[in-house]
Amino acid sequence: MVILMVLQFGAIHSKPTTYMVGDEDGWDSGLDMEGWTKGKTFHAGDFLVFTYDGQQFDVAVVNQTGHDSCSLNDGAKVFHSGNDKIQLAFGANYFIDTVADLCAAGMKMAINATAPPPSV
Repeated sequence: MVILMVLQFGAIHSKPTTYMVGDEDGWDSGLDMEGWTKGKTFHAGDFLVFTYDGQQFDVAVVNQTGHDSCSLNDGAKVFHSGNDKIQLAFGANYFIDTVADLCAAGMKMAINATAPPPSV
């Protein structure tokens, strides 16, 4: 009966995963942030935690043009706290440091978040 209810009303989605961006190194200019994403599967609703020196770095959520050009686009959201938790939207998600030289040196990443996997 319970299985029938789950099938009838749709699958229950698993809990979101929280990722520490850059692992123990954090959001840092010494890392290739695009490389950090390799081998990971991201889902809509997952969280990214950006830890960094707020006096030296920041993180901005931008569109693809902003990511590719290392610049802020209209509607970009910039975070400065040094400990920012950002939830992934379904589809393409783009992040940069707003200092163009840092961004061009690797402080940017693109993540494609797929639909969350169902769990029963």
